[in-house]
Amino acid sequence: MSKPRLDGKVAIVTGGASGIGEAAARLFASNGATVVIADIQDALGEAVAASAGCTFMRCDVTDEAQVEATVGAVVAAHGRLDVMLSNAGVLLPTGSVMDMDLAELDRVMAVNFRGAAACVKHAARAMVSPPDNGARGGAIVCTASVASLQGGFGPASYTASKHALLGLVRAAAGELGRHGVRVNCVSPGGVATPMSCALMGVGPEELEAMTVPHNVLRGKVLRAEDVAEAALFLASDQASFISGHNLVVDGATTAVNPAVLHTVGL
Repeated sequence: MSKPRLDGKVAIVTGGASGIGEAAARLFASNGATVVIADIQDALGEAVAASAGCTFMRCDVTDEAQVEATVGAVVAAHGRLDVMLSNAGVLLPTGSVMDMDLAELDRVMAVNFRGAAACVKHAARAMVSPPDNGARGGAIVCTASVASLQGGFGPASYTASKHALLGLVRAAAGELGRHGVRVNCVSPGGVATPMSCALMGVGPEELEAMTVPHNVLRGKVLRAEDVAEAALFLASDQASFISGHNLVVDGATTAVNPAVLHTVGL
């Protein structure tokens, strides 16, 4: 029987109380990791932690001091940090470019980009300088989006934040490689999470039905568990020489021009 893919590793999952983060926290824990869920949704976070065998810590990623304290508490409790899944994010109806609410833009950037930057910063510090002077290294994975590659997958504010996040990941991979720390993104297409359902004002089944006609890959609906599997791969030793990569999980949506497919009758 093969060893669990995160056997003995210590992981933090931000935004782990629901959606992709919850799926990842459960999957990481079932693959042998000691998982700390960091979120601002206290009741949900506690419930997921209790049912998945994880620990919950309240952490608002827009407050760097809270991110630093969370990482510090995890290292103090477990001796090290091996995996950071920076997943916390928001998707707000900030309007078109001409009508954009800049206060809401600031909020989106504070969570999706600045919050991720705080997670990368403090996770990297823990991984580069382990308190027990053991082997250096670790895996940082950030949840981006197909909006990191193209416009049109969300409001301009969200698209800008995910483009910025991808740039951060690539720069961090370049800087941290010498310390054995890998930094990657996972970029899903449309997933019926509580966040996306709230934006659209529909339930999960209705939102999934809305995405099906636009899928290039047929016979499959993208779900949070699929994205969690991709994050697990990037966090695991199976991806030991993968860094600076944006793993797109969208069934080829961003790889082809759907209009051309329709034109040629495919």
